[in-house]
Amino acid sequence: MAGPTGHLRSFLSMRAVASQVFILQATVAALLVVAAVVALMQQSRADSAREARTRSLAVAETFAHSPGIVDSLKAPNPTAILQPRAEAARRGSRVDFIVVMTKKGIRWTHPNQDQIGKKYVGTIGPATRGKVVTETFTGTLGPSIRTVVPITDSKGQAVGLVAAGITIEHVSSLAERQPPLIFAAATLALALATIGSALISRRLRHQTHGLGPAQMTRMYEHHDAVLHAVREGVLIFGGDRRLLLANDEARRLLDLPVDAEGRTALELGIAPDMARLLDRGDQVNDEVHLVGDRLLAVNQRPTNREGGPPGTVTTLRNTTELRALTGRADIVQGRLELLYDAGVQIGTTLNVERTCQELASFAVPRFADFVTVDLPDAVLRGDEPGDTRAALRRVASAGIDEETPLYPAGKLIHFAPSTPQASAFETGKAVIDKDLSAFTGWQKQELERARRLVEYGIHSVIAAPLRARGVILGVVTFWRSQPPDPYEPEDVSLAEELVARAAVSIDNARRYTREHTMAVALQRSMLPHLLPEQTGLEVAHRYLPTKAGPAGVGGDWFDVIPLPGARVAIVVGDVVGHGLHAAATMGRLRTAVHNFATLDLPPEELLWHVDEFVSRIDQDEDTETGIAAITGATCLYAIYDPMSGICTIARAGHPEPAVVHPDGQVEFTETPAGPPLGLGELPFESTEIWLPEGSSLVLYTDGLIEDRNRSIDEGLELLRHALTSRPGRPPEETCTEVLDALLPDQPHDDIALIVARTRMIRNDHTADWDIPADPSAVATLRAEVTRTLARWGLAEEALTTELILSELVTNAIRYAAAPIHVRVIRDRALICEVSDGSSTAPHLRRATTTDEGGRGLFLVAQFAERWGTRYTNAGKVIWTEQPLL
Repeated sequence: MAGPTGHLRSFLSMRAVASQVFILQATVAALLVVAAVVALMQQSRADSAREARTRSLAVAETFAHSPGIVDSLKAPNPTAILQPRAEAARRGSRVDFIVVMTKKGIRWTHPNQDQIGKKYVGTIGPATRGKVVTETFTGTLGPSIRTVVPITDSKGQAVGLVAAGITIEHVSSLAERQPPLIFAAATLALALATIGSALISRRLRHQTHGLGPAQMTRMYEHHDAVLHAVREGVLIFGGDRRLLLANDEARRLLDLPVDAEGRTALELGIAPDMARLLDRGDQVNDEVHLVGDRLLAVNQRPTNREGGPPGTVTTLRNTTELRALTGRADIVQGRLELLYDAGVQIGTTLNVERTCQELASFAVPRFADFVTVDLPDAVLRGDEPGDTRAALRRVASAGIDEETPLYPAGKLIHFAPSTPQASAFETGKAVIDKDLSAFTGWQKQELERARRLVEYGIHSVIAAPLRARGVILGVVTFWRSQPPDPYEPEDVSLAEELVARAAVSIDNARRYTREHTMAVALQRSMLPHLLPEQTGLEVAHRYLPTKAGPAGVGGDWFDVIPLPGARVAIVVGDVVGHGLHAAATMGRLRTAVHNFATLDLPPEELLWHVDEFVSRIDQDEDTETGIAAITGATCLYAIYDPMSGICTIARAGHPEPAVVHPDGQVEFTETPAGPPLGLGELPFESTEIWLPEGSSLVLYTDGLIEDRNRSIDEGLELLRHALTSRPGRPPEETCTEVLDALLPDQPHDDIALIVARTRMIRNDHTADWDIPADPSAVATLRAEVTRTLARWGLAEEALTTELILSELVTNAIRYAAAPIHVRVIRDRALICEVSDGSSTAPHLRRATTTDEGGRGLFLVAQFAERWGTRYTNAGKVIWTEQPLL
């Protein structure tokens, strides 16, 4: 059976070394504290008894020698005198009793008055002879420590005795007051000892990592086995730079002697550079050293980090075979990086020439010393190449030197069939010529230039076709002139992959070029080429398409439409988006506005009809075809009347126009904005402003004032400043100066700008009459018209004009309501207007041979070049125009 020692040993064996040390130290500290407490308790009791003897002696002697004590003993009743004094002295001196007695021991005082007059219990003999007696005795108050001293007279004779004492119970109470302090001190000492043990244990635990003896033994055995079994050499040097340990792999890699431990690195007989590295102890990471026929990767670290011992630990790894594999891997990695970077840096724009130049510049000097890119002209126009034997144009070139015998960029080249470029372009396969100096047939292109290329140092070439989506777009040629090596067959696959990635970007740019060209052509065909001649306005315009967006041009448009009565309509609009769809949408809206303008509608009503038109188109669009809706279009429609100078404006989500007065003052009309076309939510409103002659009305699209680098308010302020800088200038100059001031470096949207300077029709070129509702008034009107035309020098037009006005006025008198008014205007054409108070439009019909009437409007339509009806708030106006030669 195991004893207590055995159990303790078993328990400790389960603990870590640090825990064992902590338990043992804590136990020893606890035992020492217990022993100290017991000793202190015994010492406290001894000190209390000694203090009791001293105090009883002092009290007894003090009372015995107090003044008047002898006289009190001679008094008839000593007790009456001494009892109060004795009790006061007892309480003041903190003793249990003071007894005054005769030499025979009869008490005169006692704390218990029943004991007065009785014999004192204790030893008094030596005191009667003048000596002091101190003893522990059990008296009437119980066991006590007492002292008896004599009371002597002037002759030194004992005349009485004084006994003072402290009971054992009192002495014990004094001693018992010490343990709390003792135990508190003991607890503090034990706590400090425990903390100290814990700190020592913690440090030891850090050193041993919380392992027990058995675990540390196993760890040492395992570490020793691993150290000598790994395929990596390990060397440990001490602070004196001597070898402490070398495992088996290190001995094999460095061919160390058997007695290598204890020597310095310089004494081991290894390669000098390796020996110096180990002796210096420098920290290195994967530093490769040649030792014999081995390439060793060396890692070296100091061991004194985090409080460790001084020295270094070095690991050695044989990388001879890995180095060869790494070399091949580096080549593959380099090629992957080349292709990845090509995907990032080539094709940043949708421009064919720019993309080709990016390809050429990227490959130099990472893959070639010179690179040229040749494309057919059809590709540059956005078309697919036709004949693979067609001439190629050098679109881009790059190289390590600018002065080379290669063809320059921009040259149209007819490659000979024997050249690598012609073969690659025709067959669609890459061609390599490792030795140009052999002149294998490529020199037939141009012999003298071929000799200069070889003399220059260009020695090998790869021609790779630009193939994308099954179409060969051109040829990329990689030229190498720098030593040491020519192109190898494995370089061909890299060249093909590089060119294939670039070919997709070039094809995207080609397709964009084609779509952009088509969009521009479509848009140009739909915009007005020449503005119609009219008298009321002097108009200048600018239209600047942008190449931003997926297909370039946007949907900005403008128009100037002559209206009856010498009036002019000015239109500007914007379709959100870019490309063919935006251009086609713009054409549809422009056509719709033209058609509605022929009805001579007010601006707000015209915009309402256009809004309905857009909404109807959006509803009819086939969503399965992916055609986008037209919503997002804006429009501004203004009608200027040169007779009155009134301009009526309505807008649908478009920027408000600017008005430049003749004095140069600029203001933006406060025209209600209205929603964009196609929303159909709110009605449109119009504003009438009076424009004195010489004023300029400026209409524009948002591309003029909006830019990424400035706000709309800043753009409007720049426009205001540009318009006020030089008042009175012609509209053409105004357009130029406005664009110079506001056009950004790289516009991101189309810009349409119209500047219309107003003119008034002279009063002497108009004549008007109020006609009573009487058929006889027609003859008077005919006479007035004849005289007016004669005054204008248009007598030859009098007969036709009389006929037209006679028919229109007669119809008004018969079928319409008063008031009837006639106005004749001499403009670029002779304009006749008959207004009445009826809103019923006349109807043109063909009369049969038996009809007596119905030929009036037919005759009017035959004699007038144009005619129509315009409705007003008061009725209608029937107008005609006759050309003037």
